[in-house]
Amino acid sequence: AWVEAQNAVTFAYLNALPERDALRTRLEELYDSERYGMPWKEAGRYFYSYNSGLQDQSVIYVTDDPGRRGKVLLDPNTLSEDGTVALSALAVSPDGRHLGYGLAVAGSDWQELHVRDIETGEDLGDRIEWVKFSGMSWTEDAEGFFYSRYPEPRREGDRLLEENRNQMLYYHRVRTPQSEDRLILEFPDHPDWFVSADVTEDGRYAILSVGKSTDPENRLFVLDLEDPQDPALDAEPMAVVDNFDASYNVIGNDGSVLYAVTNRDAPNRRIIAIDLEDPAPESWREVVPESEHVLQYALAAGDRLVAVYLEDAKTAVRFFEKDGTPAGELDPPGIGSISVRGDAGDPELYYSFTSFTYPSTIYRYDLRTGESEVFREPDLTFDPSEYETQQVFYTSKDGTRVPMFITHRKGLEPDGDAPTLLYGYGGFNVSLTPSFSSSRVAFLERGGIYAQANLRGGGEYGKPWHEAGTKERKQNVFDDFIAAAEYLIDEGYTRPERLAISGGSNGGLLVGAVLNQRPDLYGAAIPAVGVMDMLRFHQFTIGWAWTGDYGSSETREGFEYLYAYSPLHNIRTNVCYPATLVTTADHDDRVVPGHSFKYAATLQEAQGCDRPTIIRIETRAGHGAGKPTSKIIEEQADRWAFVLYNLGVTGHPAPTSTSPAARPRGQAGR
Repeated sequence: AWVEAQNAVTFAYLNALPERDALRTRLEELYDSERYGMPWKEAGRYFYSYNSGLQDQSVIYVTDDPGRRGKVLLDPNTLSEDGTVALSALAVSPDGRHLGYGLAVAGSDWQELHVRDIETGEDLGDRIEWVKFSGMSWTEDAEGFFYSRYPEPRREGDRLLEENRNQMLYYHRVRTPQSEDRLILEFPDHPDWFVSADVTEDGRYAILSVGKSTDPENRLFVLDLEDPQDPALDAEPMAVVDNFDASYNVIGNDGSVLYAVTNRDAPNRRIIAIDLEDPAPESWREVVPESEHVLQYALAAGDRLVAVYLEDAKTAVRFFEKDGTPAGELDPPGIGSISVRGDAGDPELYYSFTSFTYPSTIYRYDLRTGESEVFREPDLTFDPSEYETQQVFYTSKDGTRVPMFITHRKGLEPDGDAPTLLYGYGGFNVSLTPSFSSSRVAFLERGGIYAQANLRGGGEYGKPWHEAGTKERKQNVFDDFIAAAEYLIDEGYTRPERLAISGGSNGGLLVGAVLNQRPDLYGAAIPAVGVMDMLRFHQFTIGWAWTGDYGSSETREGFEYLYAYSPLHNIRTNVCYPATLVTTADHDDRVVPGHSFKYAATLQEAQGCDRPTIIRIETRAGHGAGKPTSKIIEEQADRWAFVLYNLGVTGHPAPTSTSPAARPRGQAGR
C-alpha cells in the first residue's frame, strides 16, 4: 500500500512535467537503431547478440559466416509478454551442439539454467534452480558443465531478502535432473566464500577460484580433467594458492603452464606463468612486468597475450609474445574504452570501441597482419561530431589529483548557466571509463553538460586508489565528488541551481551521502538503487559481501565511521534539500528496495522547503541488469524531465508534490 501510494504521488508529478513526452519520443528515436554484440566463436561457428532497436531484449543468433545474420538461436522476447525475462548467462559447448543459458525474471539476480540443442532450437529439458552469480563452463567432452549455486531459501517468500551464503560448485550432465548433479567443492566452515570454475580452452583443467566478500583477493585451485569420465570429478583439487594474499585470474595455458594476471607484489598487476609441475610461488615466472599503468585484464588470443591497460581512465591495448616480448599495440580510433574478445590459437580478434561521443562500434582485427576493419557500426539519429569531450584534473580536499571527463556540444562557452549532470561511483575497484549512452544524448542536445568523475574507491589507479576509498577512508570518495562539483562551478561550467548529481548502487550511496553533507551545492539529485542504510546493509541477500569495501557496523570502529556518513542516518530536519528523485525496483535483490524506501520516507519527513522529494518504484524490475528497453526509455524520460525542470531549464522549478498535506499515508520518519 505504501509503494502504491508513493508511486501515485510520483507519477502524478512526473506525468505533468512539460518535456516528458518529448523526451520519451526522442529517446525512442535514439534507441531505435540496430545494436550488435561482439561475436564469439565455438566449433567453427559464430554466435552474437542483436537488437533491431526497440526490442525489449537482444536476440542470440548463430551463423557460419560472420558477414551474414544467420538464424535465431534464442529469442528471450518470446518468453514473456512484458519483456522482463532476460538472458543472464550463455555458454556454447565445445562441439557446438548445445547452448547453455540462464534466465533471470523481473530483474532478480536469481537465474535458472537450461540447455538448448543448437541444430533443432529445442530445449533438452534440463532445469537448474537457485543459481546466482555464476556462469557455465563446459567440459571438453561437451557432456556437462560446472556452475555455482546456493541452498534453496528456507521460505519462498524470502527469496528476494534472505542472505545468500554457502555457495557451492556443482557439475551438471546434460539430460539429467539437477538432483543428480555432482558436488565438486564447498566450504561449510566458511559460508561467506564464493566459488567458480572455468575450464581451460584445451579442456585439460578446471580452474577453481575461491573468493570472499567483494575483495579482489582469491584462492586458486586446479582440477585435472585429463580423464573426462566421472572419476576425474572425484579427484581432490590441487591448491595452487591457498590463502587470500592477492588476486589471481588465469587467462590461458600452454599444457601445464598457466598464465595469470595478479597483483601479488604488483599493485598495478602483472602477468605471471605458473607451471603446475612445480607450482610453488618461488618457481613462478614473470612474463609481463608491472607497468606504471593499471593492467585492467588480459587474455590469450592467437599465439599471443593481449593486455588491456588503463591510462588515466582511458584504455590502451598491448600485445606480448608468450615469453613477454612486446609485440605491438592496438591503434584505436580515438580516446575511449576498448573491450576485446579472442581465443587461443585463433588469429581473428574482435574488439569494441566506445567513448562519450562515439557509439559502440565492433572491429575485426587480424593478429598476423595487424589490420583492423569495421565489423559492425550503429546508425544513430544524431551527429557525434557536434560534441566534444575533454579530460580535466582537479584537486580534492586532501590535495589528491582526481581526473574527470566533461562532455558537451562543441563551441559551448562556460557562462555558469549550463544544466550539468555530475555522475560518480567510487567503490569496489570499479573503473569508470568513457562510454556512449543513447539516453545521454537527449540531455546533451538540450544544452546539457555531462561530467564523470573518477573517484577514489575505483580501480583507475590500481590497488592504492581503490583502498583509499574503502572502510574508514570512505569519506575520501565523498570529498572527491564534492570537489568535482566545486570545480565545475568555479570553472564557470554551471552553478548550484543548474547542477544535478546522479549515481546508482554504490553510486546511490554516494549521492545520498553528499546530499547530506553539501545540500547547498546541487539543484537536483537522482540516487538510484542506493545502499542507504549503512548499519544494516549486511543483513540482506548479498550485502554481507560488501563489508570488504565498507566494513561492518558489527564492530565498534565500523559502526562509528559508517554511522558518520550513512545517508539514512544523517538526514537533518528542516534543511532545504535539492529536488530529489529516488529510484528503485521491487525485484532488486542486490540492493533491496527497503534501502530506498526508508531513505525516501525520512527525506520527505525532514525536507525543509518546497522542493520535491519523491520515489519512483519500478515493478517487475531489479538492480538494472536485463531491464527491458521499454522500461529503460520510460525511466530515462522521467529522469531527464525531472532534472531539466528542477534545474529551471524548462519552465519554472517544479512545485512540491510532497508537502505534509500531500504525503501518502503510512510515511514514516526514522
